[in-house]
Amino acid sequence: MDATQSLGWTAAAALVLGMFTSTGAGGAEGTPRINIATAIFAEPASQAGVMIQLEPSEAVPHSSFIRLRGLPPSVSLTEGFAIGPGLWAVPLFGLATLKVNVPVGVSGRSNLLVTLVDVEGTILAEATSALVVGPDVVLAPSDQEQAAAPSAEHKAFSYRPAGHHPPTPHLAELSEARVEKLLARGESHLAHGNIASAREFFRHAAEAGVAVGATLLAVTYDPVELQRLRVVGVVADRNEARKWYRRARELGAPDDPALFTGCKC
Repeated sequence: MDATQSLGWTAAAALVLGMFTSTGAGGAEGTPRINIATAIFAEPASQAGVMIQLEPSEAVPHSSFIRLRGLPPSVSLTEGFAIGPGLWAVPLFGLATLKVNVPVGVSGRSNLLVTLVDVEGTILAEATSALVVGPDVVLAPSDQEQAAAPSAEHKAFSYRPAGHHPPTPHLAELSEARVEKLLARGESHLAHGNIASAREFFRHAAEAGVAVGATLLAVTYDPVELQRLRVVGVVADRNEARKWYRRARELGAPDDPALFTGCKC
């Protein structure tokens, strides 16, 4: 048997493409960088490792976390939690064991944007990659640059659903930057297990009419999500989870069971 054949299609594709590491924006001495392979190869109905390294470690704030954007909506991660369709927040301690769960029926290539975000919502570094699913999906060398480039959907994401009109006057008072900061601080606290603090930031956003804020607030009460996040010492509340999941749907959040793995109550 040919040596390349013995490696399997994923490894063979990696050899053909060259798994070069994509380095995050910045690069100045003392600033963090994200290292991730140019492409992550997987097959349907499988898991695949996602190796993300942050360097230098002393330049990475402990309160920061990773956002990974661009996954197919039905694909999930083994660590962290979903913020929106194809958008996940991952705590730094989860990077060592991070994998993608690829269900049956997924195939093709999805461009990924990986960002390191601090507690204030500031992007400290970013890098790009691609999720390639299926034995028939092979990227030509000329496609590598396109695969690594952020797609339009990365830049078009908004925490306010398209076409959704604010149900309260408070939403208009919150700029997109303010919403981003509120959610980033809540996400950081949630990623580090500080549920009470996370709830305060998500509640502020939710009460102002931000759908993602309401959904993430529901997550902090959802017993299934709390168990999946391995949170201990926090009392779940199905009634509160139901209340905020319902509010999220009223605000325009997608009613997609693949988006969150929680009870949906």
